[in-house]
Amino acid sequence: MTAVPSGPAFSVQDIPFSAYGSWFGVSPVLAEKTRAEDLHLVSHQNGMHAVLRLVPLDAATGERARTVVRATPSLLSWTGAQGRVDLAYESPDTVRVHGEGLGLRVAAAAKALTPFSGTYFYRDPVDGAHTFTSYETGRRYRITVLSGTVADVHGSQSLGAGDRGLTVGAGADGSWEVAIEEVDSARRPHLAASAFGEVVAAARQSFAEFVDTVVPWRSAGAPAAELAAYVVWSATVRPAGLVTRPAVLMSKHWMDKVWSWDHCFNALALAPGSPGLAWDQFSLPFDHQDETGALPDSVTHSEVLYNFVKPPIHGWAFGHLRRLLPQPLTPARLTEAYDRLTRWTDFWLTARRAPGAALPHYQHGNDSGWDNATTFDAGRVAVTADLAAMLILQLDELARLADELGFLDDARRRTETADAIQAALLDELWDGERFLSRPAEGGAPTPSASLLDLMPIVLGDRLPAAVRDRLAEKIETHLTAFGLATEHPASPHYEPDGYWRGPIWAPATVLVEDGLRRAGHDHLADEISVRFRALCETHGFAENFDALTGTGLRDRAYTWTASGYLLLARDHHHRRAQAGTDHAVA
Repeated sequence: MTAVPSGPAFSVQDIPFSAYGSWFGVSPVLAEKTRAEDLHLVSHQNGMHAVLRLVPLDAATGERARTVVRATPSLLSWTGAQGRVDLAYESPDTVRVHGEGLGLRVAAAAKALTPFSGTYFYRDPVDGAHTFTSYETGRRYRITVLSGTVADVHGSQSLGAGDRGLTVGAGADGSWEVAIEEVDSARRPHLAASAFGEVVAAARQSFAEFVDTVVPWRSAGAPAAELAAYVVWSATVRPAGLVTRPAVLMSKHWMDKVWSWDHCFNALALAPGSPGLAWDQFSLPFDHQDETGALPDSVTHSEVLYNFVKPPIHGWAFGHLRRLLPQPLTPARLTEAYDRLTRWTDFWLTARRAPGAALPHYQHGNDSGWDNATTFDAGRVAVTADLAAMLILQLDELARLADELGFLDDARRRTETADAIQAALLDELWDGERFLSRPAEGGAPTPSASLLDLMPIVLGDRLPAAVRDRLAEKIETHLTAFGLATEHPASPHYEPDGYWRGPIWAPATVLVEDGLRRAGHDHLADEISVRFRALCETHGFAENFDALTGTGLRDRAYTWTASGYLLLARDHHHRRAQAGTDHAVA
């Protein structure tokens, strides 16, 4: 039996095999900088935890079989000289695994079992299923043999150190099949309502519908659009734990959280085709807004962190979100957004402005999202130009919303505050060449070679012409063959894999590209878009990229990178279509 795959092929060394809604994936990546020889079932409940090791076996010798692993959105396959093993998602918490000619060993990833860690293994006398109970995830993993034979069971009910698992082999017809489920506590025995081929077909259809909804504009001009859509689709989880809505995690590798600015880019990529999911992405961090108005740094299954925040790009994002949604937001949602954005804005105006200060400050580079940018070398508690610029855009958006909702005094007050902050930004931090930063408790403003100092380009035509033109000139010096280096490549502080001290990042790219267009620098914006899209098409959707070689760095399946690609590719497609229409009319 050979299932027919469909969709873009990808390497599981870079991108986990998973499905929309699932909290687990199948991958050799077990943690940051940790890869295994075998593929594992890796769960993201209570953190990232490798639970089960999946090993294809030579049917004759019982040893690990030499196989080639191939993956498409609907099917993962191990193929060897004697046969193959196929795996597909039946539902978000269940995969079906079918084999011919090869066996499969399903074993606990953890060797040791203690009273507080590891995996306990037993055969359930109720339904005969073999079950692994994981301390780390707090969940059970039930293996139901649907056909074939159990050739070996090892470590059942054992304590302490040791191997635990079962081996499945062929039955009389030469094949076997199992279901693997992630279970909270208990459920009815698994019954296979569909044949394996039907499971694959349903998974294929699910992804195809998502692609048609989210990237209906795709063409040969955006060859990575379907794979970008898969990265987003497969990293989406169902509501569970502290995740209050369907959520696009940054990754189903170790960056398995929703950070409170990353979510904005995913929301914008989803907005035209999947408005409900887009609204959930925008709203999720606001579900955890605290009494001061601050958003959390991050949200994941079992923790919400408040020790840092993220930059106030949400006014910028909300304005774009409204323009991209296929239907206008209801008055109730506009009011909800206004209330939440008001509290978030007032946090920056009160909790993050020193007495008598006109400009807000960050307490650490992590608050900016540019954790270790050289802007913060002179002082971590810093007044920076990017923060003021983002807050100005958020105040502008609040003023528009207040006017629309009939809060005219609020609208006037927000506009006046935005204008006052912009005046202070230009007076205190602009040196005629670029923006500077300074310690929040006083001290001389200092320059850096970070792209972060040029981020006020996001203000577009709100800036004086001379300022925005000079910013564009400086931004162009950061443009390598692959995109915008976050630290100027000639800087002594430039590092090829230095996080925000050199590598190319999607959010900086999207924000700068958008600001340049609103500043009237379309040609430079076009060049940035072209180079970043080509980078993704060649090197995938990594967390960031070496600015001089294009090599993908860190987490290699990052959703805001995929969403950044989709945003730029979609806008490019629409500009070309509009240009064609204008030419035809002319």
